[in-house]
Amino acid sequence: MANSQDRTQQLSASPQLFQNDFLNFFSRVHPAIPAIVFIPVVLAMELMGAKRGLGAAEILLLTVGGLGVWTLTEYWLHRLIFHWEPDNDFGRRMHFIIHGVHHDHPNDRLRLVMPPAVSIPLALLFLVAFGAIFGTPAAYPLFAGLIVGYLTYDYTHYHLHHHRPRTRLGQRLREQHMRHHFQDHSYGFGVSSPIWDAVFRTLPRRRKGDLGAGG
Repeated sequence: MANSQDRTQQLSASPQLFQNDFLNFFSRVHPAIPAIVFIPVVLAMELMGAKRGLGAAEILLLTVGGLGVWTLTEYWLHRLIFHWEPDNDFGRRMHFIIHGVHHDHPNDRLRLVMPPAVSIPLALLFLVAFGAIFGTPAAYPLFAGLIVGYLTYDYTHYHLHHHRPRTRLGQRLREQHMRHHFQDHSYGFGVSSPIWDAVFRTLPRRRKGDLGAGG
């Protein structure tokens, strides 16, 4: 029983990442923050698209397109950036700060959504890229769709770690994500959707005699 309690405490622990308390403060994020920051952005982008002459059907299609861009971004961001482990001390330290701490302490409630210090600059890069490639006003609803996808990812991730989903899709996503954490982290990079894991053949695999994922 003691070992089980120790394991539970380890999974939920929230260790210091930096010696500087100011930096540590910004490494932890209340799960409400992404919604507070980005829902107004989504509404503003859709409104700007409409004010610049886009019709309802165009806004809807572009928003769905942005959501699709996010699903692919989520997959490759997780696979290439979050799980890139350079063979040097600095690189290993950066990997731990970016994502390794989450694998060591996956139930830390304050490190399950992306910090605004990361999400805001990343979002701005996409907004600039959409503007350069597609021009305005198309960039606005595209960006809104991307942010809707990002929020879906953040809150799906939180849900999978702290609740037991009741829907069939939710149960499947939770199983896949727990397998990513506790079975083999070289599979299961999609958190809010299994689409790209299926396309790129990285769906988590059941082991013989394995009845389900733990965690």
